[in-house]
Amino acid sequence: MSENFAFDNQKYLEQQRLAIISRAEEGEGRLYLEFGGKLINDFHAARVLPGYDPNVKLQLLRQLQEKADIIICIHAEDIEKKKMRADFGISYDKAALKLIDDLRDNGIAVTAIVITRFSSQSAALVFKKRLQKHGLPVYLHEEIPGYPQRLDDVVSPSGFGSNPYIPVKRSLVVLTGPGPSSGKMATCLNQIYHEAQKGQKARYAKFETFPVWNLPLSHPVNIAYEAATADVFDSNAMDHFHYEAYGVAAVNYNRDLQAFPLLRTLLTKITGSNEGYQSPTDMGVNCIKSGFIDDKAIQQAAREEIIRRFFQYYAALQAGQVDDKVFTRIEEIMHKANLRPEDRDVVRAARQCAADCEGAGKGDSGIYCGAAIRLRDGTIVSGKNSPLMHSAASMILNAGKYLAKLPDSQHLLLPDILESVAKFKTGLGSHKRVGLDLSETLIALVVSASRDSYAKRALDCLHLLKHCDVHLSHVPGAGDEAGLRHLGCSYTYDPIAASRKLFS
Repeated sequence: MSENFAFDNQKYLEQQRLAIISRAEEGEGRLYLEFGGKLINDFHAARVLPGYDPNVKLQLLRQLQEKADIIICIHAEDIEKKKMRADFGISYDKAALKLIDDLRDNGIAVTAIVITRFSSQSAALVFKKRLQKHGLPVYLHEEIPGYPQRLDDVVSPSGFGSNPYIPVKRSLVVLTGPGPSSGKMATCLNQIYHEAQKGQKARYAKFETFPVWNLPLSHPVNIAYEAATADVFDSNAMDHFHYEAYGVAAVNYNRDLQAFPLLRTLLTKITGSNEGYQSPTDMGVNCIKSGFIDDKAIQQAAREEIIRRFFQYYAALQAGQVDDKVFTRIEEIMHKANLRPEDRDVVRAARQCAADCEGAGKGDSGIYCGAAIRLRDGTIVSGKNSPLMHSAASMILNAGKYLAKLPDSQHLLLPDILESVAKFKTGLGSHKRVGLDLSETLIALVVSASRDSYAKRALDCLHLLKHCDVHLSHVPGAGDEAGLRHLGCSYTYDPIAASRKLFS
């Protein structure tokens, strides 16, 4: 990430807050606002909008908390199948727990948790009991047969009426979740149905950052959204409903465009009014473009993100986590953006470092490995594997030396500490010395820093690696990934095994 910010958080925050308050106050009855995307730690937005605070939505909620109830939705199947949130490396149920903790830490109370599309999943019931033991209200919403197409069945006592109403008090109700497809919209409609049955008015709106409705369809930020959702085959398109109604060009995505006629019909059937919505863009409350201050830098950052997503899906394909159709989709998106994997400078640097290793001798694994990081000032620092340590570990130590203005020849890890850690690893069922991974190297650096001023200077600079771009020429081990996550780096890798061993 560059030190030159291209996005103004405060300007965006003020405009977005006013837009939500205006939407809540302009109509009659309670407003149910679906918060799409990530509420906390939105690193995708931070990567494509340099300077964007990943927790700016949390600041927004703080400003709205006196007016808003908060409901968290999580899909029962995501709990059952232990779906993972890749940026944290934790399951969605744990991500929901973290979300609750983060909100509480910021003085924001959670009104309720809804487990959606429930069909007796045992893991979901365990999750419910765990939350209830902590005094949190938990509701189960079962999947409604025929939802959303069979309108008469869905909007009926045996449809929405069969799922419980969640008691709320405030005029604005925010619905969020740990990830996509968590059932937020269905929960909104369920609530609106119950309010209508009580003779009370209620409305629906959607707050979602991407795609950006008032940017061109071909803008890299909008293409980056397609790259981020390649596994669910989202694609952007012009909102023809909006253009027909107002003569104004607007961008939306395929699922919202396809669902709009049905959603408008559902709302009309529930409430007797479509709230004047003429398009899916009408339903949105998105002011993200108001924070743009350097569109050129934003476009470049978005191109980087598209390539980053390419590598993520490429690795997932090799691991058997996605199929060929998904990879074909990300290749189409790369072609649309006129990009190649090598257009990212850290990719070229990591691969070159690995190639340079060939002339210098093999690492302990018999595989030549390179890693590269782009620092905030644009400098590329690389590292290679050796019998002593993994390439990611070497790269981070080299970056620490650069930031601390230490000579490259300066050793940061004290020999006795390095030897102790290496011997401990060797004792874990192996008779061969194994290089230190990044997590182990960071521990050795922390211990060394307690006795060595040079190590301490480098350690004190490592916070500057947060959000920096990294690429590895090989698949990182668990300790390397954990270390990169701990440092907050945005990393990708070529899906090439770092060792020929099947077990290591």
